[in-house]
Amino acid sequence: MARISGVEIPSKKRSIIGLTYLYGIGKSSSSAILKKAFIDPNKKIMDLSPEEMSKIVRVIADGYKIEGDLRTEVRLNIKRLMDNGSYRGRRHRVGLKVRGQNTRNSGKMIKSKSRPVANKKKAGK
Repeated sequence: MARISGVEIPSKKRSIIGLTYLYGIGKSSSSAILKKAFIDPNKKIMDLSPEEMSKIVRVIADGYKIEGDLRTEVRLNIKRLMDNGSYRGRRHRVGLKVRGQNTRNSGKMIKSKSRPVANKKKAGK
């Protein structure tokens, strides 16, 4: 199995699909990475030589923010919105949908938090 930035990439997958196992890389950015590294997208991960893997790692390091760095940036962006007190930040804080979806009919589980029942009597014999 290949390992890029601490993530195991399945060796039997095609390289274009295998790179999507990294957080922050989808299919389009995966194909762009492989094009920059001059690697066939249909080639399996196990068939890649160490030189080709190092090319992929170099391209990712030069132009893409992935895994821990990206997660940290997203978390800080959400925290900034909540500290600003913006509409989106308030929605994040309450746990409601943020991107304008309708919550009248859907999102019932998000809107109602489960609350424990106080002093529930046990059934007597």
